[in-house]
Parts: sequence; structure tokens; C-alpha cells
Amino acid sequence: MSAAVIARHARAALLASLLLEVIGCGAGGNDRGLEYMPDMARGPAYKAFAPNTATRTGLTLQAPVPGTIARGHRADQFHYGAGEEEAARAGRELRNPLALTTAVLDDGRGLYQTYCLTCHGANGKGDGPLVVAGKIPTPPAYTSERVAAFPPGRLFHVVTRGTVDATGKQKMPSYAAQLTPGERWMVVSYVSSTLQRKATP
Repeated sequence: MSAAVIARHARAALLASLLLEVIGCGAGGNDRGLEYMPDMARGPAYKAFAPNTATRTGLTLQAPVPGTIARGHRADQFHYGAGEEEAARAGRELRNPLALTTAVLDDGRGLYQTYCLTCHGANGKGDGPLVVAGKIPTPPAYTSERVAAFPPGRLFHVVTRGTVDATGKQKMPSYAAQLTPGERWMVVSYVSSTLQRKATP
């Protein structure tokens, strides 16, 4: 290759680099001067509940895909349906996997006070602040003869699925969305070993 050809290539490369530098001079702040398809790196931001023309439903926040399992949960962890028969079966088959340690009972008491006390009361007698204020019907007391006989598995079923009356109306909601399975067992541990025991002489 002759010196003239090398010089021509060098000039072309220099011109190309100067051209790119000039194009890049328009950049400000932390932006690059030239980006290929910038929306791939920094897409438009949408608020969770804002309309969105890019989705089929027109909403930004989408429902999880059917069969989605929340992180930390297992698909086979609870395979009991709603209703009295399933609750009784859960009572017969489920065993509390947690040891009744002081730490478990303390955590269970804290969770009970956060999620259950408002309806069931501090001692599980069905005299929580919402009942006293007349906002909800009185729930059964843990110390009642019927509920005191519930095994831990049945209590776990109630916390997980909630309860319905004979007409199918929801009496107690499910707390599966608020409490992990481990936290539900902590509440059950506290109720069965502390509040229910008060009913047993």
C-alpha cells in the first residue's frame, strides 16, 4: 500500500472521528451524545394505576399470570378448599411445623395483636374494638367450647381460607395475602397454646 493511500485512509478516519465528536458535543449532563434506539435504554415511565395504550387491558398494572406463585411460597403448600368439610380435614391432617419456642410465641402474639385483636380481642373472647364499636358481628370466642376444641390445623385453615356462614356469606376474610404460611403458623401457635389453653381447666 502506497504512502498516499495510507494518508488518505488516515485523513478519512480523522474526519470520521471529528464528525462523531462534533455530533457528540450536543450532549448535556450524563447523556451520551449519540445513542442508537435510546428508548431501549430509557423507556417511558408509567405510573402503576395510569392508563397505558401499550397494554391489551389499557392499564399499566397487570394481573399476575394464572398459576403465579409469590416469592417464598410453594404451590403445594396448602391444598385445602374453603368450607366446613375442608376445614375439618385440615384439622385432622395438618400439623404445626413450628416448635413452641418463646420466640415463636412472641412473634405469634405480635402478629395476633396486629391482625386479629381488632375483631377477636386481646384474650380471644370476641370482644375486639370493632365488635365493641358495633362495626362487625361478634366472632366466636377462642375460649368457647366449640372453638377451643379446634386443632391447630383447623385454625390454620381458618386463617388461610377465612370462614363463610351457611348461606355462603363471608364471615371472616382470608389472611393468606397478609401473612406468609410461617407467620400464620406463628399466630396459630400463640392462639392454640395461649388463648385456647385458658379455656381448659
